[in-house]
Amino acid sequence: MAWLGLAMGVAFGSALVPFISIELFVIGMAAQEPQVSCLLLGLVVAIGQVGGKLLYYYAGRGSIRLPAFLHREARPMTARRERWHVRTKRVRSWVAALRVKCERHPHWMVGAYSVSSVVGLPPYMATVVLAGLVRMRLATFISAGLAGRFIRFSLLAASPALFTGWLL
Repeated sequence: MAWLGLAMGVAFGSALVPFISIELFVIGMAAQEPQVSCLLLGLVVAIGQVGGKLLYYYAGRGSIRLPAFLHREARPMTARRERWHVRTKRVRSWVAALRVKCERHPHWMVGAYSVSSVVGLPPYMATVVLAGLVRMRLATFISAGLAGRFIRFSLLAASPALFTGWLL
């Protein structure tokens, strides 16, 4: 039971800090603790991940006030900032167009978010923030995220046993 609590904590932390690899943790834990059910481990990690990503969802939605250092300051445009502004103009216009399309077709956003929660492409972090920006329903966000993350992490937790069976 302590292992599952640790797994949920690591999953929550990895949802907030992208440098923590929950995938490696799940595979390592499944290999070290084979008595833990891969479905139970997948469920616990999915709950931790979606719980952590809720903060990004609410930030994208504008419900959480971000710290001051994350806000843009109104500063005069220097030559360096102007070059950067020109270089990123295409990316900013692409993101704005994507946001408008997602707001017009909410089912596309649900589909992209669902696929991302299982496969990781498009990046799950980006789809979480975009889901908040387009104001996806919270129930849809949680249910699609939990289902996709459960599938992903249950398969990962089962993978050490599969490889062990193949190699022996």
